[in-house]
Amino acid sequence: MPLCPHCYLFPVSALGFPYEKVRERTLYLQVLDYDRFSRNDPIGEVSIPLNKVELGQLKTFWKELKPCSDGSGRRGDLLVSLCYNPTANTITVNIIKARHLKAMDIGGTSDPYVKVWLMHKDKRVEKKKTPVIKRCLNPVFNESFPFDVPAHVLRETTIIITVMDKDRLSRNDVIGKIYLSWKSGPAEVKHWKDMLARPRTNVAQWHALKA
Repeated sequence: MPLCPHCYLFPVSALGFPYEKVRERTLYLQVLDYDRFSRNDPIGEVSIPLNKVELGQLKTFWKELKPCSDGSGRRGDLLVSLCYNPTANTITVNIIKARHLKAMDIGGTSDPYVKVWLMHKDKRVEKKKTPVIKRCLNPVFNESFPFDVPAHVLRETTIIITVMDKDRLSRNDVIGKIYLSWKSGPAEVKHWKDMLARPRTNVAQWHALKA
């Protein structure tokens, strides 16, 4: 997670509590991304128990941002199926549907679509995308995209899936991403290995979208 670029602790008197009461409190800070045309996007949070810091003087220090405990940082889930055909040297990515997508617009909804990038090492090879689904946080896409992936480059291949919010007045917002490969997170690696273990079969799995 990103770091909070300077956390300032104010003098005890500025908090409006007696010193002994302040020591029993926890300071909670939430960092948001301001958007003039849509909802502000929570980036992360910091909790600082005040009994663990010296309050007698102004302090400046770095704290690592954590996911928001109130769930406001959650981005939703995407159901994806993968099918590897070793004869044709193809991987077919099927973007099935999403659930509980993060609302990116002021009206409490989003206009989602999905971009799929085929990566070889750090190079973008090919991109495909779904149509936009208007005003929907649980869209059904059912779009299939075949990619040519020779067997000898499988270990250097990554499929990046990005759920986007289409915005007519400003740039499109990223709702969340998934990285599928040999070396992604545990859930992503499991899906990749299941795909290879069951050739010519559509292997579906839900994935939590990440920032």
